[in-house]
Amino acid sequence: MVESKGLVLIVDDERDLRTLLDFNLRQAGYRTAQAETGAEALTRARTLRPQVIILDLNLPDVSGTDVCRLLKGDEQTRGIPILMLTARGAEADRIAGLELGADDYVSKPFSIREVILRVDAVARRRQPSESKEPRKLGAGKIELDLDSHICRVDGEPMPLTLQEFRLLSYLIEGKGRVRTRDDLLTDVWNTSPDLETRTVDTHVKRLRDKLGEAGEIIETVRGLGYRLRQPND
Repeated sequence: MVESKGLVLIVDDERDLRTLLDFNLRQAGYRTAQAETGAEALTRARTLRPQVIILDLNLPDVSGTDVCRLLKGDEQTRGIPILMLTARGAEADRIAGLELGADDYVSKPFSIREVILRVDAVARRRQPSESKEPRKLGAGKIELDLDSHICRVDGEPMPLTLQEFRLLSYLIEGKGRVRTRDDLLTDVWNTSPDLETRTVDTHVKRLRDKLGEAGEIIETVRGLGYRLRQPND
């Protein structure tokens, strides 16, 4: 008997596709639940708290990007990884979803094997740390609590979106090292570095603005990307 890996919520208005994903995820050891509309997805996500959500962006009532935004803006559901299903070539939708905090995407038509592997990957990111000590990162006046996803500046909580939190923690982890825009697109947004997008620059500017004076620690390396300046630089 295959041990259950957790619950996956499948959100898609195509019944045949939901059935196909449902069967294969169960074969891979997951429990499953389904939702046909965006409204149903929001209700089930808040009630069931799944391990992963597979979210189609083309839904009949609420768009998938709106569902993603609402889930990532809700304290109860913001930590649930979201794997987006997008139409091939729908780059704008893909970028919008990733900017809202989606964890990964798969373009239709897709390989079932690829979906399972990507579900496995995003599910692993949500596994709780076995360490009883809180995991924290810090730089200058900034402190990040990785377990509770709380950012503090001079001891005061600073609300960040999930994507902003990821971006800041990635820069702090690489303190002093240049993170190119390609690095950031690949490792923070989980997307192709070939995408023509101002996503990185827009998020860095927004993050600096939120951090105020503390944001000056994020340094632009002209022609390359960004790095976190050492506090004594």
